[in-house]
Amino acid sequence: MYRSHNCGELNASHINTEVTLAGWVQKSRDKGFMNWVDLRDRYGITQLIFDESRSNKTVFEAAKTLGREFVIQVKGTVIEREAKNKNIPTGEIEILVTELTILNAALTPPFTIEDETDGGEDIRMKYRYLDIRRNPVKNSLLFRHKVAMEVRKYLSDLDFCEVETPYLIKSTPEGARDFVVPSRMNEGQFYALPQSPQTFKQLLMVGGMDKYFQIVKCFRDEDLRADRQPEFTQIDCEMAFVEQEDILNVFEGLTRHLLKEIKGIEVDKFPRITYDYAMKTYGNDKPDIRFGMEFGELNEFAQHKEFPVFNAAELVVGIAVPGAGNYTRKEIDGLIDWVKRPQVGASGMVYAKCNDDGTFKSSVDKFYNQEDLTNWAKATGAKPGDMIFVLSGPANKTRGQLSALRMELATRLGLRKPEEFAPLWVVDFPLLELDEETGRYHAMHHPFTSPKPEDMKLLETEPGKVRANAYDMVLNGNEIGGGSIRIHDKATQQLMFKYLGFTEDEAKAQFGFLMDAFQFGAPPHGGLAFGLDRLVAILGGQETIRDFIAFPKNNSGRDVMIDAPAAIDALQLKELHIKIDAI
Repeated sequence: MYRSHNCGELNASHINTEVTLAGWVQKSRDKGFMNWVDLRDRYGITQLIFDESRSNKTVFEAAKTLGREFVIQVKGTVIEREAKNKNIPTGEIEILVTELTILNAALTPPFTIEDETDGGEDIRMKYRYLDIRRNPVKNSLLFRHKVAMEVRKYLSDLDFCEVETPYLIKSTPEGARDFVVPSRMNEGQFYALPQSPQTFKQLLMVGGMDKYFQIVKCFRDEDLRADRQPEFTQIDCEMAFVEQEDILNVFEGLTRHLLKEIKGIEVDKFPRITYDYAMKTYGNDKPDIRFGMEFGELNEFAQHKEFPVFNAAELVVGIAVPGAGNYTRKEIDGLIDWVKRPQVGASGMVYAKCNDDGTFKSSVDKFYNQEDLTNWAKATGAKPGDMIFVLSGPANKTRGQLSALRMELATRLGLRKPEEFAPLWVVDFPLLELDEETGRYHAMHHPFTSPKPEDMKLLETEPGKVRANAYDMVLNGNEIGGGSIRIHDKATQQLMFKYLGFTEDEAKAQFGFLMDAFQFGAPPHGGLAFGLDRLVAILGGQETIRDFIAFPKNNSGRDVMIDAPAAIDALQLKELHIKIDAI
């Protein structure tokens, strides 16, 4: 045995016990006649003592050669520690070492293996295997494991069956760009890596599996925005013979279970709001409802008042920022500059201070009187001591800009508290969205989403008004899951492909296997997929998913540790019948 115990389990009850430990040298303190070494493994740290008067001379001298991150094995006796450390579970004891074996010497690591390290993100990504030894990353991976186990337990207890689906599939137009894999045995043909197991889980429902789930890798070859990964993990689920309400209840239950088991938090309410309400009230379809600052539309009170900027706008909309009435002019100007950044894109911002005496002071006093500004306050819910910030312009664009400002202000004001959890459902999404460049409609979710039956008649005349049987779960301003009731008959699916611009031949070439399956008795079905990476990060109180992934890619989609992607040699290219044109 390399070890009889791990480095986190010994305590005063083990005093006078002979033990064997193995692990990494965290640090050593050489006092000449005595040497202390902190030995670390996944479970914790145990202090070793090498005493000139009590240890074998060879062992004592060997201890002086130990460097950081050496891998060692020791044998010795558990003794009571004179200077106890109450901050660690093993702080009452230490090991008087009688035997020392150096299992592997180590180079000095490029950054310190400590909770607070001196290594920047790039260097830690390059040496990710060292970064994992640090408690923050190690504990994040253990936390992810705990969440995944609770998911499996909850779903298995409800008779869901975990089924693996293929990674090498057919490329289909589902939204993002596919990663493609050349086939050596089928010259000139390619597999694609799945963006999701969408069609396979529907085929499992046709196959009668009834309740399916899978914790599965998915792949999208798209330009990476902040905190995105080209490969990510979904909790993918599908159910047969269900309606929307059945699915919402199951996954509301899963979320409650995780919050209770992982965080010890009971959540009773999962508000349900429509997509239209979310966009009008928060400016996006994944609102953070841990705080207020809901939008107040001001067209009625701000237009036709000789202020040309507002008069020319499709939408004038504002938010009341609690306690911001004491912002200095410098702070306000800083926020105006913030909304003018290209990432937000506003041309400017109007503000109105709500004085403690009930009066108002605005940047547009020349055009608006106190009665006008009182109406602004009523529309936004502003109170004395608050500040009203107002943006104007095209409706959709302006709502997006104000949404960005709302989140930024909430972050600055400390309103986005990581240990508070506010889940909700967003329902009644549009089935289709118009691409203004091409003039074609695209599926907002995917081509297999069922329209609401009562809206089917609008497909011919007003396709943009057709609502989908689709739903997203939102947690703390992040979409953590989304799904829909699926189309389960060939005629409706063909109709959907028609409105998405597919010819009959194109639809058959891409999805003929699915429509064929629908002819053999497909049950009504629907499902949902949670983003595991994002869910774990939010439950862990973090904004970024990267530390909850063992070996993440950087923002360019590269793994800098193994230097991938990389070129392959000419022989492999020849076997794959691929020729690379010179750039």
